Amino acid sequence: MRNINLRYVDEAYDENGLLTKFDITMPDDFNFAYDVVDDIAINDPERTAMVWCNPEGEEHVFTFADMKTWSDKTANFLADCGIGRGDFVMVILRRHYQFWFTMLALEKLGAVAVPATFMLKEHDLTYRLNGADIKAIIATSAGDIADTIDAVVEECPSVETLILVNPAGAGLTPRDGNGNWVAPAGELVGEALSGPAGICAAPVAREGWRDFNSEVLAASADFTRRETAGADPMLMYFSSGTSGNPKMVLHDSGYALAHLITAKHWHNVNPEGLHFTIADTGWGKAVWGKFFGQWLMEAAVLTYDFDRYDPAEILSLVGRYGVTTLCCPPTMYRLMTEVDVDAFDLSSLEYCTTAGEALNPDLFDFWREHTGLTIYEGFGQTETPLTVGNLTNSTPRPGSMGKPVPMYVMKVLREDGTECDTGETGEICIAIDPHPAGIMMEYYRNPEKTAEAMHDGWYHTGDTAWRDEEGNYWYVGRNDDVIKSSGYRIGPFEIESVMLEHDAVREVAVTGVPDPVRGFAVKATVVLADGWQGSDELTAELQKWVKRQTAPYKYPRIIEYVDELPRTVNGKIRRAAIREQDKTHHASQKTPEGLI
Repeated sequence: MRNINLRYVDEAYDENGLLTKFDITMPDDFNFAYDVVDDIAINDPERTAMVWCNPEGEEHVFTFADMKTWSDKTANFLADCGIGRGDFVMVILRRHYQFWFTMLALEKLGAVAVPATFMLKEHDLTYRLNGADIKAIIATSAGDIADTIDAVVEECPSVETLILVNPAGAGLTPRDGNGNWVAPAGELVGEALSGPAGICAAPVAREGWRDFNSEVLAASADFTRRETAGADPMLMYFSSGTSGNPKMVLHDSGYALAHLITAKHWHNVNPEGLHFTIADTGWGKAVWGKFFGQWLMEAAVLTYDFDRYDPAEILSLVGRYGVTTLCCPPTMYRLMTEVDVDAFDLSSLEYCTTAGEALNPDLFDFWREHTGLTIYEGFGQTETPLTVGNLTNSTPRPGSMGKPVPMYVMKVLREDGTECDTGETGEICIAIDPHPAGIMMEYYRNPEKTAEAMHDGWYHTGDTAWRDEEGNYWYVGRNDDVIKSSGYRIGPFEIESVMLEHDAVREVAVTGVPDPVRGFAVKATVVLADGWQGSDELTAELQKWVKRQTAPYKYPRIIEYVDELPRTVNGKIRRAAIREQDKTHHASQKTPEGLI
């Protein structure tokens, strides 16, 4: 390890090893692909960058030298497609290794990568393509996203080039009656593609599309560095869109460097180990945990190109590949509790983290009981890297997000801009004068939304929390999610955490329902665990359960049982969708007598 990260950061620690200072310096011409990945490739070429595998049995171990070679070939191919500095390119590649080739190539060209999920529908896609004037789309042939693109592309005049990637697997290969993979006649799939000769070996033909694999395979690996600037737009994500159309979140290369705090001081990656973040590449969490910070730390990442999440499969990968650090959302940890965790070899694990949703204390306790490891929670957004977290050498308090990271000045503010007292709920805000590394440049082409979020020297996150006497932040919810009932401000997370501790509750979303007396009444929308059925008796039991463990005014006066909760394309619960439905159709269940 050559400690490349120290070129870009000035950090300090206290006597207990806690980080107290973390300042990023970005050279004017900084480019992650050239200055980090290619640098390692030239000076430490055999260092492992990524271990990649899929359910079908294909496996590749990519060194940093491999990543340089393949990204150079990809850059030459994309340049031949007319893609250059400042062009916006949508990337829809699930967890295919071609995603990493593409992201590095786009950075080398100075183009703007716009990752997106394969679950987009026609309306979603049209909005994104036209909103950002996307010039090219690089998409997977797995699933039906190419069909969706073909259905709308004529309505999107900026799109000039369509490029198709055949993953030859991704967990979508058909199986026979015995559960064995059955490759379509004449097609390469699975273990046949393992090894260097199998990389980009499976072509695909589709009218109007260029074939990524065959053209990259044929491209030259001789690529000369092009002029780029660290302050140029480098990456853009569409926000989750829990309500309204998603915003376009634009980042420069400071975002890549800012993820050093994510990987080094939160994920605690081992440069000689293997980090595993479970995230589809259409979600910002993928570059949080499978790209920028990990490679700045010269650490290897594990990528599993699967279709449907199976907790047993994921747990088996830990022992098979010797995963040392793991990060996944609380929902995935929770699904792991439904299998026999003790049956899997997790002995290689050194450190575990979570983000994306608030961590329920019962899950924290379960994981420590069965693995001996603490889950270190962190908080950030599409607009930011890690901003609040339980960093290395800290002592997490179950249920707390941790403390602001030293890279940012943060406060919990009231609506009038004054700072909240200890224990008082307010909005998490980050100082942006001067503008720190990692905080978005702007909401692209939306000056009004940008001004709403960034004003008076602060970036207003839209997330609420309260701060305890020790400086720990405790998540309450999105501004829109906080319920104002009978003069109280009630955050959904605390109620959800309590309800999830009941054996009957598998998932729950807490929202407010209009109420003529209280303003809003608390409602819980519940997905029951196997073997339970909704009833008035269970409703009363759950209400009593909450009243015994929280302030009585917080208990859900309405409980509705559903088969599934509405979610964004990135998997987050859409409480806004529940609220919208309840505007016209209030749940019919009433509060049982005696529980007023």
